[in-house]
Amino acid sequence: MDILKVKNLKKIYHTKKNEFLAVDNFSFNLKEGEFVAIVGPSGCGKSTILSILCGLDEASNGQVDYNPKLKFGYMLQGDNLFEWRTIYKNCLLGLEIQNNLENKKYVDKLLKTYGLWEFKDTHPSHLSGGMRQRVSLIRTLATKPDILFLDEPFSALDYQTRLAVSDDVYKIIKKEGKSAIMVTHDISEAISMADRVIVLSNRPSKIKHIYNINLENKSTPIENRKDKNFAHYYDLIWKDIDYHV
Repeated sequence: MDILKVKNLKKIYHTKKNEFLAVDNFSFNLKEGEFVAIVGPSGCGKSTILSILCGLDEASNGQVDYNPKLKFGYMLQGDNLFEWRTIYKNCLLGLEIQNNLENKKYVDKLLKTYGLWEFKDTHPSHLSGGMRQRVSLIRTLATKPDILFLDEPFSALDYQTRLAVSDDVYKIIKKEGKSAIMVTHDISEAISMADRVIVLSNRPSKIKHIYNINLENKSTPIENRKDKNFAHYYDLIWKDIDYHV
């Protein structure tokens, strides 16, 4: 079932001297429980599209249709944890803003399930980058969003930590039954995590191709990189993206 429908999305930015088209005719549907990754050349408008879809920015034209009862969660590039708040208090931030602390038991469950309960009374500076990112995800999940928007969520991490955390985040998203749209510049990351990969052109950003990622033994992102079809998708997407323009 489609829970998000995007049709002919367009974004025009205006300056004092002129205007420029950033996104043109972007259309796709997100299915319930689906993980979609968006890749493309640097500066092509990936994050702009994500901001429009979750309501942080407005489209110049086109439609974004979804059930108004759906809740969105947004995970930024950095963990953006507040150093003066404990891990537990950071996780409760969204609930405090909504003046809804009924989900505290859900936060407790998430912290216990994903190995952070013993650190709940410590501060972010005492955690590794990977653990901080898990806290960031739990803070996002605390409000029980139906769709997660992930904007380069692992870009601040070193390569080894990035692999481990992408595995953690993927498992959590799938176990909690969430739909997700992730923007990334990392092709391997996109293929290993997503059910579909949307490849964008240079600006003005248009969809060049949408790949259904069919791996023989689909598992966790780290294991998916070992699949014999992984290199095939990587080659197709790499050729689709023009990094030289």
